[in-house]
Amino acid sequence: MEEWALLGMRRWPNVPALFGWLGLDRRGRWLIRGEVITRPQIIDTINRNYEADNHGRWFFQNGPQRGYVTLEVAPWVVHVKNGALLTHADAPVMKPSAAFLDEDGSLLLRTEYGAATIVEDELEWALACLHVGSAPLDDATLEQALHLRSGETTPITMTIGAIALPVLRLDRKDAPARLGFVRDPTPLPGESSSERAPD
Repeated sequence: MEEWALLGMRRWPNVPALFGWLGLDRRGRWLIRGEVITRPQIIDTINRNYEADNHGRWFFQNGPQRGYVTLEVAPWVVHVKNGALLTHADAPVMKPSAAFLDEDGSLLLRTEYGAATIVEDELEWALACLHVGSAPLDDATLEQALHLRSGETTPITMTIGAIALPVLRLDRKDAPARLGFVRDPTPLPGESSSERAPD
């Protein structure tokens, strides 16, 4: 977190948090009241001041005010650039530690930053990383894996660089509890908040 945000927090420690205004979509785009933020300076500022609290609620610290983020899928969205796996904030993913397949065939990773979804544009890259034993993933095995119960281990392995991860089935609804994040943050009992944005 940047120093200006820390200074604001120290100077005005009791500013109510904001809920329901900010979002992160499955493509790694920041949203304000449902509209995509396109200004690079704003995007960079959010990226540099984006963190999670002790309850798994992700937020942007805007000076003294904390703006909690509604997540379409996960708190991080990863893509491939020049052969490297990067978050939507361009941080390199070096230590993925678990891989998950949801009921729609989307992939989630546990990374050193937290839970991450792989952006849909990287389907070709992701498929090349998936294997069954020493063979590439085939359609029949994928179909069988999609029909496993949430929490079951599939026969699929995901290899990212030198790291080989067994792929677990994980329903989308179960991902927040399993990976420790909140998709739609709300105020805790006794927590002050600014008015929630209209739906």
